Amino acid sequence: MKALVLEDYNKLVYKDVPDPVILANEVLVKVKACGICGSDVHGFDGSTGRRIPPMIMGHEASGLIAETGKDVKAWKKGDRVTFDSTVYTLDDWYTLEGMYNLSDNREVLGVSPGTYKRDGAFAEYIAIPQHILYKIPENVSFEQAAMVEAVAVALHSINISGIKPGDKCVLVGVGMIGTFILKLLNISGASSIIAIDISPKHLELAEKSGASHSFLSTDEKLNEKILTLTKNRGADIAFEAVGKSTSVNIAIDAIRKGGKAVLVGNISPEIDFPLQKVVTRELKVLGSCAIRGEYDVVLNLLETGKIKVDDQISVVAPLSEGDVWFNKLYRKEGELNKVILVP
Repeated sequence: MKALVLEDYNKLVYKDVPDPVILANEVLVKVKACGICGSDVHGFDGSTGRRIPPMIMGHEASGLIAETGKDVKAWKKGDRVTFDSTVYTLDDWYTLEGMYNLSDNREVLGVSPGTYKRDGAFAEYIAIPQHILYKIPENVSFEQAAMVEAVAVALHSINISGIKPGDKCVLVGVGMIGTFILKLLNISGASSIIAIDISPKHLELAEKSGASHSFLSTDEKLNEKILTLTKNRGADIAFEAVGKSTSVNIAIDAIRKGGKAVLVGNISPEIDFPLQKVVTRELKVLGSCAIRGEYDVVLNLLETGKIKVDDQISVVAPLSEGDVWFNKLYRKEGELNKVILVP
């Protein structure tokens, strides 16, 4: 089969590789669409250390079942499917406790951090365990289904936040995940949503996606404006979708005493953390990792039209042109959002 292989950092090659061999509990998926995630772009240059070459990246995908393993009963050839990005074992303690995203033995598709290597979906075919498959509704396209993973990551952060109707929320970072957090907050009961970003263009997008107010992160009166909009208390919940010291501190400064900061972004392995503010204001700081069962809900939201993803898809291009589009994203050319590659 053909695949887009990261042969070395900053070097992607479209080439022939062996077809995957499926296990008894797996299916072979003919990939129809696979999105380029921001984490793939950071893996492309080696900055995260989580995509060690040579390997096939890609974890935001959809396709058709081409073959089933002998123990697979609930799925058949021709089924339209998408799948979780996390591969986990069913007998792990965390899985049994309902936290499969924290499983000790979890692997992520298209990731190779040194402890394991799991080739991803920038290829014609991929082997997928049957228990992470989800059926695509008939009115949802393969390209839309390739966006489910990103929406599910956003929804997981909202689920663990414990949001209540009427809560005032802040979002720091209006990238792909941040945009979906905004859209989902609007159907989750938030009474107001303040979006904060370093880019004026991102703030324009935030307003189109449902932000009540938007401010530049460099605004010298940012904290004063947030207090004015929140009865001089601060937001109930702040979502941080960048992963840098500056943005985490903005999120923590934005919330009221006793409020919550949900950290979704993870670009930086370590940050400067405002310990005394967290302790003396009795704040709750929550980490949000990947996905934990949100796929069905997101697919239902897509099927019913309650959430839209097409406005986030900038380009649908052949997988053979993957190197070109990775480089455009890496160089931040053209204000691109999601680029989807099609084998």
